[in-house]
Amino acid sequence: MLLASIPSPSVNGFHVGPLFVHFYALMYIVGISLAVMIGRRRWRAAGGHPAMVEEVAIWGVPFGILGGRIYFDLTTPAQIPPHWWGPLAVWDGGLGIWGGVALATAVCVWRLRRAGASVTGMMDALAPCLLVASGIGRIGNYFNQELFGGPTSLPWGLRIAPQFRPPGYLQDTTFHPTFLYELIWDLLLAGLLVWLGRRGRIAPGGLFALYVAGYSAFRMFEETLRVDYSQYILGLRLNFYIASVITLAALVWFAVLQRRHQQSAAEPPTGLATGEAAPEPVAGQDGGGALTRRVSG
Repeated sequence: MLLASIPSPSVNGFHVGPLFVHFYALMYIVGISLAVMIGRRRWRAAGGHPAMVEEVAIWGVPFGILGGRIYFDLTTPAQIPPHWWGPLAVWDGGLGIWGGVALATAVCVWRLRRAGASVTGMMDALAPCLLVASGIGRIGNYFNQELFGGPTSLPWGLRIAPQFRPPGYLQDTTFHPTFLYELIWDLLLAGLLVWLGRRGRIAPGGLFALYVAGYSAFRMFEETLRVDYSQYILGLRLNFYIASVITLAALVWFAVLQRRHQQSAAEPPTGLATGEAAPEPVAGQDGGGALTRRVSG
């Protein structure tokens, strides 16, 4: 079975002169770069100026990393390295995606409103891009040999070196490659969101709500597999409960958006009831281009 398993790398980075480059950080850089490239195309297709995506990334990425690290420190304090710089040691892994998305979204909403841009339009444009970024970023966990699942004898079992196995699993050799599961799920979900956007039946902001719900629903499954350290409540990992609450909240959010969208579409344009002609749509100024079309791909 070992011949049919996935080997783990023996190194987690490389030297460039005196600088040591961690693959964990490199994977997130690659993922974010791809997300920006795709986001520019989607925002341009929606009628916006692509430079607005780069501005959002400039604000969102650092605050996303900060929010992700704060979430990690608050939910898994026992995993913080015992040094003064331990709470900031993102190069060793440890970014909670919900904290990152929450803080980055709040900051980006503030920036978009200041620029007069469409908040829901940008959220929908970037929803698939965020999945691409997080999925590729998970490859960094593969190089760190972390966030794997329980033991498995499946042909795609991931071989983990003994020093990275948690207590109670030292006798096991191959584990569920949850990084790979999440990568596949994220890319499939991103493709689904793009397809739904092209159909033009999703309310503004709905794609982002589905992104939150879809990713969190997968994390419910993933949390039942993982064996790394976590806080437990009633035998289940803390993040399982958080994922459950966020999934439900996002689905309710999506349902409310869709209902309002359908009600708005059913209402006659102003003036038609008195025989007046419907006013022509006016393109709004948003600092990055008017959103005059649906996000379509």
